[in-house]
Amino acid sequence: MDTVFQIFHQAQSQYAGPLLATTLSPIPPPHDPTLLRRFHKGSNVFSIQGDIQKYIKARPSYLPNPEANAWIDIYVAYWKALGEILRAETGHHRDDWAIKVYEAWKEILTLLIRGYSPASGFGAWTMPCLYTVGKYLRVFAIKADEEQSKMFGQEGGPEDDGLGDDVMGSVEKNKWLEDAARVINEVFRLCISDRAPIEESRKWGIYNTTNLLFKTYFKLNSIGLSKNILRALQATKADFPPIENFPKSHIVTFKYYVGVIYFLDEEYARAEESLTEAFHMCHKDAHKNKELLLTYLIPTHLHTSHTLATDILLNTYLPLKPTFAFLLAAIRSGCLADFSNGMITQESQYVQRRIYLSLERARDLCVRNLLRKVWLLEGGRENTRVKIGTFATGMRFSMVVSAWMSGSTPESVSSEGLPAGMEDDEVECLIAGLIYKGLIKGYISREHAIVVLNRKGEAFPGTGV
Repeated sequence: MDTVFQIFHQAQSQYAGPLLATTLSPIPPPHDPTLLRRFHKGSNVFSIQGDIQKYIKARPSYLPNPEANAWIDIYVAYWKALGEILRAETGHHRDDWAIKVYEAWKEILTLLIRGYSPASGFGAWTMPCLYTVGKYLRVFAIKADEEQSKMFGQEGGPEDDGLGDDVMGSVEKNKWLEDAARVINEVFRLCISDRAPIEESRKWGIYNTTNLLFKTYFKLNSIGLSKNILRALQATKADFPPIENFPKSHIVTFKYYVGVIYFLDEEYARAEESLTEAFHMCHKDAHKNKELLLTYLIPTHLHTSHTLATDILLNTYLPLKPTFAFLLAAIRSGCLADFSNGMITQESQYVQRRIYLSLERARDLCVRNLLRKVWLLEGGRENTRVKIGTFATGMRFSMVVSAWMSGSTPESVSSEGLPAGMEDDEVECLIAGLIYKGLIKGYISREHAIVVLNRKGEAFPGTGV
């Protein structure tokens, strides 16, 4: 126990929050892998309270008595939680070991939150402790939910008789993570409601705590709750220090989640702003973070500026290439069949990343580029009037050629050898939609069944013609 409390006293004397937080981690430092095991073996259930009291109050009393007592309770709870973790690691545990670990760890966070009451008076500099304990509470909650699912036979185990989902609904599947979200939300309220002078305010932990809440709500697929947090922040924004004064790591993560929230709400201009700021603030070697940001920036640019990610960009961030390269090539070439195949092939990944609907709506760009090809074949700038039937034939022909090149046969073929079902009226509706969205400049003359394209400017904006 000596080592842990030497660090504790050093952190207290230096007001070093991050250093103090290391004494409440469930993972030992790399340079001392047996630290936590030694800490737990240094006492027993009968004497732990007195032992920790001796360590915390052994030095001249620089901590007020109520604050010292609060820290004693926290480290007693920490010792008990380590016991549950060590039992789980050594295999001496019951089926509900993950739940026991979660409940023991939750007690630490509950006591920490209580420590910021006027009675105990923890300083704002200790806020990193709240984040560290809250971060691992989320991890233990996810593990507890996984283990509970196995106990109820929801993963195809021997107990699974097909009734698991009926016995335990979708809410119960995330029971512990939802409970963790409620506790972490208390940390958020602790930060946002602090009225202390800004120099010693808990508001300096607001973005780090918000990021932890966002991460938890996204795991629960509760985006609506994330919006509530965002509204609460915006309502009290005037009371916060300027965001640029916070650690860059806090800002980048916050901007990322805010950008994704706007992206899912289809507010693409605001999403682009937040995601771009986060991307430019990322460390040059943080490739994983940049890939996550580009996962949403690439589809966002399809909607805001109708621009496609370049091959140089995809070659720089190679993990993104299988995700986007084929689909973007289909849009660039105006090949509807390839676009559809790309959406089907990557469907599960797109749905998991919540970008499926956004990419599906980019089908309009693919149609626009195909119609542009037909127009160029019809004379381009020299011909500003193109029959709707000509555009329809081009679309049908494109799908047949793609099917033959891939060695397959269209599902239904008309007597002319073209896919049946693509009527001229349907193509007319598509063109009307593209004109409304500004992807084609012109108008439809229904009387003559032609599309009259812009002669002076770009007939197909964004394509250079």
